[in-house]
Amino acid sequence: MSVSVLKITDLHASVDGHEILRGVDLEVASGDVHALMGPNGSGKSTLSHTIMGRGDYAVTSGAITLDGEDLVGLPTWQRAARGLFLAMQYPVEVPGVKAADLLEAAIRGRGGDPADLAVRLAGEAERLGIDPELLLRGVNVEFSGGEQKRGETLQLALLEPKIAVLDEVDSGLDVDALRDVARRIEAMTEERGLGVLAITHYARLLSELRPDVVHVLMAGRVVASGGPELADTLERTGYEGLAEELGIELPTPTVPVPAADDPFANPPGF
Repeated sequence: MSVSVLKITDLHASVDGHEILRGVDLEVASGDVHALMGPNGSGKSTLSHTIMGRGDYAVTSGAITLDGEDLVGLPTWQRAARGLFLAMQYPVEVPGVKAADLLEAAIRGRGGDPADLAVRLAGEAERLGIDPELLLRGVNVEFSGGEQKRGETLQLALLEPKIAVLDEVDSGLDVDALRDVARRIEAMTEERGLGVLAITHYARLLSELRPDVVHVLMAGRVVASGGPELADTLERTGYEGLAEELGIELPTPTVPVPAADDPFANPPGF
């Protein structure tokens, strides 16, 4: 099995002219699980969108590479074709397009063969506890939060990317759904060498999806990295306690209302 590496070097990025990322350094390799934690406004979701090439997030300096190839400047679909996957915090509804249609188009778009898709789709749905009736609807249409995240994990399993960025995949999940999703993702790291960057606010995800490395993002940069014990420290001290210990002044987060034409957009800085 070949090893893939997503490398982020001194990444600076702005949204609407406001600098959010201020020199992020991260490296995620095949089979590794990295957790990225941080308070509201630290830039976690901005990082996920910047990695995937969202058009209104501008990279002002630094590099994002996958297996040595610079991705900055490439459109989102080309980054996906090269092996990146983003599980969104707020998955978008796609009326009239079933999961099978979406996955078939994605597989064909990168030159794959979807011949066995129906069998694999049914198998993954059963493994994730997804009601087969949901597969007959448009993607995410009238799905609960837990159903959306199971559906995102289903897509991840069938598309088999090299590196997956999970933007608060635990958001809206009950205990059972969290366990199902986390265990399936962890199995992919072991069975296929999937590399994972899991963005989360809470340590509860990490009790199911066991990280190799935990990073803390504050004020647009990674200020601490360590083993799973770092998440335990955060549980005790909170972000303010860690910031005080490190001598970092946390900005006051602002939460602007997303634009009306993009109700699923994350506010800048998240």
